[in-house]
Amino acid sequence: MQTEKLSISLPTDMARMVRRQVEEGGYASNSEVIRDALRMWQQREQERGHRLNAIRASLDAAAADPVRHSADKVSGHFDRLLSEAEKTAKS
Repeated sequence: MQTEKLSISLPTDMARMVRRQVEEGGYASNSEVIRDALRMWQQREQERGHRLNAIRASLDAAAADPVRHSADKVSGHFDRLLSEAEKTAKS
């Protein structure tokens, strides 16, 4: 793997967190901590992209579907989705 050296600035609390991970033996170096964090961020962004693609596909399918739903049915559907999202966020 080719590497490129970067110089970054972190808030003091984050820098302490990075050093603590190394001191506690969780990682061999500060760079390893940052690389692992970036891999997790990259994975999260990739998953977010997949979710957005699924939403777009659902919207496209809904737009192509001639079935119409009442405002009450649509509102109830979104209320349920919001409730589920709020429960997930609290977990």
